[in-house]
Amino acid sequence: MAVNGTGPYDPQNVFARILRGELPCKKVYEDEYALAFHDIAPKAPVHVLVIPKGPFVSFADFSRNGTEAEITGFTRAVGQVARDLKLEAPGYRLLSNVGVEGGQEVPHFHVHLFGGRALGAMLPGQDAT
Repeated sequence: MAVNGTGPYDPQNVFARILRGELPCKKVYEDEYALAFHDIAPKAPVHVLVIPKGPFVSFADFSRNGTEAEITGFTRAVGQVARDLKLEAPGYRLLSNVGVEGGQEVPHFHVHLFGGRALGAMLPGQDAT
């Protein structure tokens, strides 16, 4: 079920609960700004979620309200995860869904990192570019 990416932050969302240690995750990476873990319903051989540790609903919220340190730290964490998973040379895809039409399912900003095979077109019915 898609969620509104502009609504208020829900501190009971699944990612907030993972950050608090209330729910388990298969952790890939963690630092003071970000947590990365395997998706429970992977769409590619490698499907990792990277989430900031702050209470941000969407990319728009994060880019507007995150501190420079949070934004820089999160961006570097995403890059580090891709390097740690050895995805740079073969390639990978980053995706962040925002809002109902973007298919956002959890009201906590997150980036999907996909890899491990050729990923094809970004949208159905389009050629890969």
